[in-house]
Amino acid sequence: QVQLVESGGGLVQAGGSLRLSCAASGRTFSTYSMAWFRQAPGKEREFVAGITWNGGRTYFADSVKGRFTISRDNAKNTMYLQMNSLKPEDTASYYCARGAQFGAVETVNPSFFGSWGQGTQVTVSS
Repeated sequence: QVQLVESGGGLVQAGGSLRLSCAASGRTFSTYSMAWFRQAPGKEREFVAGITWNGGRTYFADSVKGRFTISRDNAKNTMYLQMNSLKPEDTASYYCARGAQFGAVETVNPSFFGSWGQGTQVTVSS
């Protein structure tokens, strides 16, 4: 079973930036699609961004398109989420998740992701 560990969350003012990281254990990281989700208190977990196994394709929720960038370094078993122009409504716990092996990047339903990290908190103050 793969283990995913997020880091990089914190408190930032509106308009600021943060970079989240997701470190994965195991030797099969490079063959799986990956994604970032977030969940605010009282709300359902929502898809933020996805990336194919080789980083060749990415997909974003409309709410973050143009502000967030997703990337991965398969040599380091790590995925990243660069978040710019942050808004108070971006405040949430952010989770990385492993999708299907060689899976599609447009998968946004959390039920199709089998492994999750523990989450990292992002708080954007106005």
